[in-house]
Amino acid sequence: MKHSSSTLAPVSPRAGVHPEALHDERRGREGPQRCEPEASDWPSPPARTGHERMRVMVEMRPALEGFAGIPQEVRLLFAGLRRIDELEVSGMLQTSHRMLSGGASPRQLRRNNRSQLLNRQSKVIVSLAETPFGPVIDRVARYLRRKLNALFLVILVSIGLGRIRLGHFDSRLFRDFAWRTLFDKTLPDSDFGTVASSRFRICSVPWHTMHLAGLSTLAWRKVALYPQLRSEDVDLFIAQTPYPGRISPRTRMIVRYHDAIPVLLPHTIPDKSIHQATHFHALQANVRAGAWFACVSEATRRDLLTLFPEAEARSVTIHNMVSPAYFPQEAAPEKVPGIIRARLHEGDAGKGVSVSPAFLTNTERENFYRRHLEGATLRYLLVVSTIEPRKNHNRLVSAWERIRAAADPDLKLVVVGGLGWDYQRTLARFSSWIERGQLFMLSAVPSPDLRVLYRNAQVTVCPSFAEGFDFSGVEAMRSGGCVIASDIAVHREVYDDAALYFSPYSTGALVDVLARALEGEAGEARRADLRRRGEVVARRYLPEAILPRWRDFLRQMGDKP
Repeated sequence: MKHSSSTLAPVSPRAGVHPEALHDERRGREGPQRCEPEASDWPSPPARTGHERMRVMVEMRPALEGFAGIPQEVRLLFAGLRRIDELEVSGMLQTSHRMLSGGASPRQLRRNNRSQLLNRQSKVIVSLAETPFGPVIDRVARYLRRKLNALFLVILVSIGLGRIRLGHFDSRLFRDFAWRTLFDKTLPDSDFGTVASSRFRICSVPWHTMHLAGLSTLAWRKVALYPQLRSEDVDLFIAQTPYPGRISPRTRMIVRYHDAIPVLLPHTIPDKSIHQATHFHALQANVRAGAWFACVSEATRRDLLTLFPEAEARSVTIHNMVSPAYFPQEAAPEKVPGIIRARLHEGDAGKGVSVSPAFLTNTERENFYRRHLEGATLRYLLVVSTIEPRKNHNRLVSAWERIRAAADPDLKLVVVGGLGWDYQRTLARFSSWIERGQLFMLSAVPSPDLRVLYRNAQVTVCPSFAEGFDFSGVEAMRSGGCVIASDIAVHREVYDDAALYFSPYSTGALVDVLARALEGEAGEARRADLRRRGEVVARRYLPEAILPRWRDFLRQMGDKP
């Protein structure tokens, strides 16, 4: 895969902006223009030359989910790569469990029948939520295909025919969909023109189905054999997490490796049996197939090599990027009570889980929150993470209770994060404090509000037993907050000297560190020092620091035979 250009051009903030989208950047996010591309504007089947840009396809599946973590990184990475002039970046749309409509085929693109192309691409959007309308025979065939997909794939893979065609989807006429479905949760408005007019490929077979097909082959193989994507018109495919598929011989796979937790800490994950198996066997197959690994931290890279030492020469560390939505800015503490009220967690009504106090009347509710949130400046600890065992919330609650009892009875705890799995014990610890107005659970907090919470917290605590990177500490530092973190390898690597550390297995150690950071003038001086250090450390993860590393790495991939 040798390219004529010996270097990639500098990162440009204007790269990848379609001319039609320039109006969007000037007017914000009003949505797509009411103008249509001519038939000749639709993407045509690739015609390869010796002087074209390197073609990179990014797996976008996680961007369909969640605000933070891997979904956030995928959005930031896609937007960042779109700014590198020498790359032609597209996304690959695939869901975990739903079968998608296939989009447009190369033959249909060549026909340039605009109305039919629009219809096929519109049905892709519909298929993300429900089965598109069609003739009865088509709906029956689709139903059978969905039910028997894994079986058919196993049979086809076994005889060497398990290849999946990737359809085409051009979002220039569907920019509202592309922006609000894939990017809006993370990217600033100024990125609308960069990403909303992108081109995508469609993998109609669900990601989970591909996993099951590969695992089924273990009945007669030592290493799982997965279906193959027909990716011959792509130079590089960037997968998120170990990918349950092979690629065309001329395409190189890069796995964005976030962590080895499903294998090394399987007791902390949901759906333990299938999650552990899918991760390990897809990872093993990727390693055997010669994939490269771009690990989010050196700690994660070491875990990868613990599992598969043979991947050492094909693995690098490129840290995650912090969102530009986090930056140092004075934020009035008076805003905090309003943010808490507006973002209170609603629980999960479907599962009968409530995380709010019970009130008889609205007046009682208003009096409760006025009594506990208004008046003197709110003093609180902040933790930002999904509620699940690996995040170590119970240890934090125990330490917070001791600090309140010994020295600081007005110190509150603010927990930002959705309900993950195995959270019942943690919610039981939370419940009595929620009823007393001393602990507040928030969810779906947008970055401007979260920035205010980071800035005004006494400290942000990152208490996890294990992480691949841990965005919350970097976001807090970038927002002008200070951080206390569990003493694990990835925290030491990412946070460096800008955090105070404690053993995640010792409540006493956390109490001691909290006391050092909170008590008296000495604590105030330590927090000020952490803020200064954090400002320096957080700059390491800005896009302008990370994207050149991606540029150089992808150039290396493109120059390899």
